[in-house]
Amino acid sequence: MNMSSPAPIRILLVDDSEVVRLGLRALLDADDGLHVMAEADGVAAAVRAAEQHRPDVVLLDIRLPDGSGFEACRQILRRLPETRVLILTSVVDETLVDEAIRAGAHGYLLKEINGRGLVQALRDVAAGKSILDPAVTARVLQLVKTGGHAAGNTLTLLSPQEKRVLALIASGHTNKEVAAEMGLAEKTVKNYLSTVFEKLHVSRRSQAAALYAQEMNRRV
Repeated sequence: MNMSSPAPIRILLVDDSEVVRLGLRALLDADDGLHVMAEADGVAAAVRAAEQHRPDVVLLDIRLPDGSGFEACRQILRRLPETRVLILTSVVDETLVDEAIRAGAHGYLLKEINGRGLVQALRDVAAGKSILDPAVTARVLQLVKTGGHAAGNTLTLLSPQEKRVLALIASGHTNKEVAAEMGLAEKTVKNYLSTVFEKLHVSRRSQAAALYAQEMNRRV
């Protein structure tokens, strides 16, 4: 009986640096389970390439010459909702993490990650998981702590429904998408989020997502 190997994960690289793209292509194509099918150096080129090649995962930088990676992320997911987007950047900033989540990105990594870590992150994102770089999570959690609140295991305070809302938000879903997924009114989702933020002592989606990621990592 012949057992065929699973198809490799198809990747679109988006970075304005040709040197970075060449390095990433060499790294990723060396793995039999990954295949870089196309590259792009800007927002418009990324959207065109995504529509043409329909990748499984878009590996996307934030800083692009004709706009931000977040805009590319929104446009790509609007056209190809099944595609996964993984942000790869050199910038650690809570506001940017928050915007990435709002744009629908499924992961946020720093370029300091090693090759093995990046390959695994791509596999995880393609499999449906959400990824936050440990350094990003630590930065956001530190902001929670310095705001006067400990970042301990407070998810136990949430009801099952609130945890489900938080899980979807941490996965990059908008309020409207959460409402559709759970069969709720969008206003109800907003009310759940307000309660979640209050219980976790946070004020931003990125902070709540970081707490959720920390707890999920602890359980692994």
